[in-house]
Amino acid sequence: MSDPRHGGARGDGTGPDGLLVIGKPGGATSHDAVDTIRRALGTRKVGHAGTLDPMATGVLLVGVGRATRLLRFLADLPKTYEGTARLGVTTDTLDALGEIVATSAVEVGTAELDAAAAALVGASMQRPPAYSAVKVGGRKLYEAARAGERLEADARPIHVERFAVTRFEAPDIDFRVTCSSGTYVRVLLADVGDRLGCGAHLTRLVRTRIGPFAIEDATPPDDPGAPLPMDRAVAHLPHLDLHPEEAIAASHGRILGPAGIAGPYGVFAPGGRLIGIYTDEGTKARPEVIIAPADADRTPG
Repeated sequence: MSDPRHGGARGDGTGPDGLLVIGKPGGATSHDAVDTIRRALGTRKVGHAGTLDPMATGVLLVGVGRATRLLRFLADLPKTYEGTARLGVTTDTLDALGEIVATSAVEVGTAELDAAAAALVGASMQRPPAYSAVKVGGRKLYEAARAGERLEADARPIHVERFAVTRFEAPDIDFRVTCSSGTYVRVLLADVGDRLGCGAHLTRLVRTRIGPFAIEDATPPDDPGAPLPMDRAVAHLPHLDLHPEEAIAASHGRILGPAGIAGPYGVFAPGGRLIGIYTDEGTKARPEVIIAPADADRTPG
């Protein structure tokens, strides 16, 4: 019997389980990549975390089988991007796929560029762009924008850990940014253009890292290879080893005693099997997700 901590067949005929680090190609949507993986692995149970725009390339984390239930715990991992922006040209989508709405002379120096990027480091509020999949009143913003209607989503908290200009050859700049989930990088570059008074839009974007998962480890959607063990998807969460009796109870999704851990944490059987994710709630710990089959930990040890 295969070890369910590792990728590959579950042994129950329902397909593989695990996490894939995919390198999304340019021009494809994140959903296109998922469809390609479904065909390659022969299973429908595939989902992704952290959408990449069609123009963008790079790391896309994909859950397969039961690991799709763990994708939401990847949302808080920081993301690193490298890309290029063109100063002096503003588009309606804030990237190279949009229509030009304004142009301006570029009369800035390196010091001004560095200062404009540095000013965006830290916590702030960011409003999603008009051409995004964010919904307002049940409608996607980009659908309203294409219909000529102006809808605005509420600004959201973001955090930019690093934002550096790595090359400047007017009118183009290369940059590297590390930011929280939910940050729109094209909005950051538009903000740089606004601060410089000339406007800007994104022309290239590569997501090089999500947390510990790097582009160097990514595989193409049509040849994804074997999924990583499911516990890799929650390796960044606190880890709690259970006693045998607790492991059996947890496998059935039962309430446990609190662990004294803030936020979600992974609970593991004595043999190292990931059982699920729990969260303390007052005097008890309740299951967020149960992964292990209920009969997997009946035999202690």
